[in-house]
Order: sequence, then structure tokens, then C-alpha cells
Amino acid sequence: MTEMNDKEKEQVLQKNPHLKKYIDNIKKKMNDPKLYAILPYEARDQDYPNLIYAGQGSNFIHIYQTRDMDEVEYHTIEPQLDKNEQIKHDELLKLIVKNAPKKDSVITDDELKEVLHELIDELIIIDENAVEAETEKKRKKGKKKKTKKRDKIKATSLQKSNIEYFIIKNIVGGGPLECFMRDPYLEDIHIVTGEKIHLIHKVFGMIKTNVEISKDDGHIFARTLSEKMDAPVSEGQPIVDGVLPDGSRANIIYSSAISLKGPSMTIRRFTETPISVTQLIKWGTLSSGIAAYLWICLQYGRSFFLCGGTACGKTTTMNAIIPFIPPEKKIYTAEGTPEMQVPHAVWQRLLTKTSGPEEGQVDLFDLLRAALRSRPDYIIPGEVRGAEGSIVFQAMQTGHPCMTTFHAGTVTKVIQRFTGDPINVPKTFMDNLDFVVIQLAIDRDGKLMRRVTSIDEIEGYNRAVDGIMSRIAFEWDPVEDAHRFKANRNSFILEEKIAKNAGYTDTSEIYLEYDKRKHILDRMVEEDIMDYYEVVQFIWGYYKEGEKGIPIPL
Repeated sequence: MTEMNDKEKEQVLQKNPHLKKYIDNIKKKMNDPKLYAILPYEARDQDYPNLIYAGQGSNFIHIYQTRDMDEVEYHTIEPQLDKNEQIKHDELLKLIVKNAPKKDSVITDDELKEVLHELIDELIIIDENAVEAETEKKRKKGKKKKTKKRDKIKATSLQKSNIEYFIIKNIVGGGPLECFMRDPYLEDIHIVTGEKIHLIHKVFGMIKTNVEISKDDGHIFARTLSEKMDAPVSEGQPIVDGVLPDGSRANIIYSSAISLKGPSMTIRRFTETPISVTQLIKWGTLSSGIAAYLWICLQYGRSFFLCGGTACGKTTTMNAIIPFIPPEKKIYTAEGTPEMQVPHAVWQRLLTKTSGPEEGQVDLFDLLRAALRSRPDYIIPGEVRGAEGSIVFQAMQTGHPCMTTFHAGTVTKVIQRFTGDPINVPKTFMDNLDFVVIQLAIDRDGKLMRRVTSIDEIEGYNRAVDGIMSRIAFEWDPVEDAHRFKANRNSFILEEKIAKNAGYTDTSEIYLEYDKRKHILDRMVEEDIMDYYEVVQFIWGYYKEGEKGIPIPL
């Protein structure tokens, strides 16, 4: 694990006085925390962690557990307004209200944020000597004479930064959730009013924070959050789902008659930069062998389902492997909430529309039917839940490769649900699906980990037993925490559905390509190539120039 060196730490503390003040205050009850620009995954293995890592902007997070604490805690560190800054902040808000009508009208949060930044730049004059608010100075000096209202405010650059942070946070940002919205390591935010907010952290799992939304503020906050999703909540509509401006999904249960402790909310965080496949390999979610297998399958247009329970990381894994599709292919995604992230140049991104007049609504079924007329190379429904699954099989039947996520824990459950109500896919159609990936969230010694537990290849319908035949390609060994390639030199998909169609005279030669790609992925992990877009360039470089397109020695 690489923590900041003394010089880096000094620069960060100098730039962020609120962080220095926080560290000085906690020295009374614990040792100095280690500072990280990037949080190492290995930090989860510490018995008593005491570390601070950087969020976005001026936000930092302190994660620690002392010997007298029962659990690890998550504390937010953000700028605070002192008395003089609060006065300047309140004056500036009045000036913003006065001057805002002079600006162009805004529709989106991003436009509002841009206007606020413009107004703040126009209304604040930087004066490094303007430590105290002028009104406070005059009050102290006993000047009672009424002064002319000012149209500008003097502030130091640090004061301006702090005031600007609070104005953006409270008007267009996340309010009390702002620090969470700026933390790239969060998956879920769980809010029950009157209690400490809990998080699902990518490194530390479920963790308690120092942030709380009071019962008195709960209803107001819930309404404000729902308005950001364009799905106003009320006693008449006490449960709403929607998408926040940053792409995160939110569920709000508003009525105290339903949520007995008061309004409760769950926010599934949206990550702007997806997790890379090499990061998943390093974490052990899947192996380099599984990734190499998927790489070949996606290059040759095979169809599969990625299945598992809630919060097992299905969408994260799906986004990580999409770059295995060759760069020149056209991708068509159809979703209820925008979660798929596709790096390809030709990406047709469609969303369902469930609001407004009934005749103008568009569901996933409609989008998938439209996909068949759009001539895509890959169709990716965000998630199949019901009858629209039959359209997915129709698409595969007509030669359109499909990949999607689905809630099921075994390949048997997948087959049962697709061949039963309400989807009712004929058993004889099931061989259009090439394989099923099962991924689960597993509790190991109190720590949550995600693992691809199996990949099952679908061979087809066996009339004699009236069932679907499958074989295990990969299997996870829970004792060794390792993935085994059970179908090595015996893969139905690699040999029968890829090698033969790709023109291999000896179908076993496909394993040479498999071994080569596995080695490339292993080398990328060894060289710590973890950034999503850098990994994309490596994969696409291989498509364009073979091994010459890989910029590291193999």
C-alpha cells in the first residue's frame, strides 16, 4: 500500500486547512492517520484501520477503528464555515437572489451550477486581507450608522472556496449527502431518518458514518431528493424510484405509515468511470482465465446472461467486460435506469419512459422490439425481469448477440424462469443462449466479497429427457478461493460455436488463443494497469495490431 510521502502530505494539508484542523483535533484520541490519494483495496485487511483518503474536490474521508470500538466507522471531512465566513455566505446568497434574474434561464442542475459559479466569481472580490466580514468589523467597533448595501463582497481565496462549496452543496448538490456523492468508493447509501447513515463501501463493506438526517428534517429532505429525480413523493404517492442528476438510482419510502421510523431512502451510486476488468481480476471477482474466455466469446458474438442476487456486482462486471466487444461494433443498450457504460464510438443508448400520458410511454419490451430494426452488433438490455425476456430470445434467434443481467442464483433457476411464466421461452430455443455466468456476494469472515462462482455452457435441448443440457466451464473453489477451468480442452462454446465458425482446422487451437489472452491479462495486472480507459486501449490495441498493440513486454 502506498501512502502519501511527507512532501505530498504537507502539500495536501496546506491546500486544505480544514483537513489539517481535523487531524490536529483527533490527535487527542488516536495516532496520526495515514493519508492516501487512492485508497488501496488491501486496507480492508487491517485489524484497526486509521486512514484518510481523498474524495473529489476538497472532501476527505477518515476510516478508523480504535481498540475500544466495536466496528469500523466512516467520518466525512469537508470545509466548515467560521463565523465571519457564515456572514459573507449569507450576504452572498442575498446578492445571488438579486442578480440571478439577469442570467439566462436554466433547466438542468449542471446549468444551475454553472450560473452559480459565474455569479460567485462576479460577486466576490478576492482580497487576501479580508479576513473578517466587514459587517462584523463595524459591529465590533460600535458603528450603528446605516451603511449602503454593497453589490460586491470582499473575501480571501480560501473564504471564497469554502463559501462556494457550501452554496453549491446546499443549492444544487447533495446537501448532507454531499461528501458521499463525492466519494468514488461507495456503492450504496442507506438512510433511515433519525439514525446514522450506513454505506456499502467498495473496500470496507457495510460501514456506519457520522452523518445523520434528523427526524425533523426527514420529510423535507425526502421531498427535496424526490424533486431532483422528477418523481415528487407525497402521502398520496409514498414510494418512488428514480434517477438523480448524477445517474445514481434512488428509492424513497416517504410515509411514516409505511416506514415506521420515518422517511427512509436507498441510493445506488453511479460511478462515472467504470471498474476495469483487471481491477476485478486483482480483487478476485473473476480470474484472468474467465476474462480471457469472455474476451474470445464477446469477440465472436456469443450471447450470455450474467446472473446473481441483489448487490452482487452484476452491473459492475458487465461494464468491465463490454470493452471485449471489438471497437468497430455497434452497441444498442436498453435500460430502465442508465447504468451501462460503453466506450464504443457507435453506441445507441435507449431508456424507458414511464411518465406522462400512457400513449407516450415506452417500456423495455418496446425498446427491444425497436432494437431488431436498428441492426446492432450487440444488444445489451440493462436487466431482464419479465416478459421482455422472450424478445431477447427472439433477437438471439434472428442472429443478434445479446448480453444482459438477470436475478437468479444457478443455471437451473435461469432455465426454469425463462421457460416458465411469464416469459415462456420454448425449451428448444434455449440453445440460442450460449452460456450463463453466476456471480454472488459472499460473506467471508464478516467481509463481503464478490465472486463469479460458475460459468455453465448451454449445449441445447435433449428431447429424450425433455431438458436442457449444460456443462460447467468454470467453477469457483471456495476453500482455495480460486477459479478452475473445468472445460479446459473440452469447451463446447470455444470449440463447437467459435473455433469451427472462425475457420480453425483443428478446433483445439482455440486454446492457444485463450492462453495468449490470459497471459496478456496477467501481465496487465502485474504492471498494475487498472484504469478503465487504459485497459480499453490495451484490449483494442490487441484487436488492431495483435501483440504489437500491447505497450508492455509480454
